[in-house]
Amino acid sequence: MKSIIALGTLATVVATPAIAGPYINTEINSGFAGTDYSGSATDLHVGYEGNAGAVNYYIQGGPQLQSSDGEDNTTEFSGKVGGSVAASESVSIYGELALATTDTDTNSYGTKLGLKWAF
Repeated sequence: MKSIIALGTLATVVATPAIAGPYINTEINSGFAGTDYSGSATDLHVGYEGNAGAVNYYIQGGPQLQSSDGEDNTTEFSGKVGGSVAASESVSIYGELALATTDTDTNSYGTKLGLKWAF
């Protein structure tokens, strides 16, 4: 079953055109400690992307299917907002803020910040 989900995700990503506006994004994130599988989170998001001058941005959200190894699956809400800005002709700066609700009182948050050099 995990192979079918992964194949469906790959097909969605490959078939998605690179245009501004609404989009659908499916993403599977899995965790391992060495060879020990701990679980996966599958995002089924609807989003919008656009740009304002040199700034590109996106916002997306939807259900997240959480499957921890040896536990019952749960469905939570997750979302992401992010963007990038050109620092020069070949360098861009990007960032992302992500969140996911949990079945406890402690939600999960994550950040991403980076530089991209194009050749």
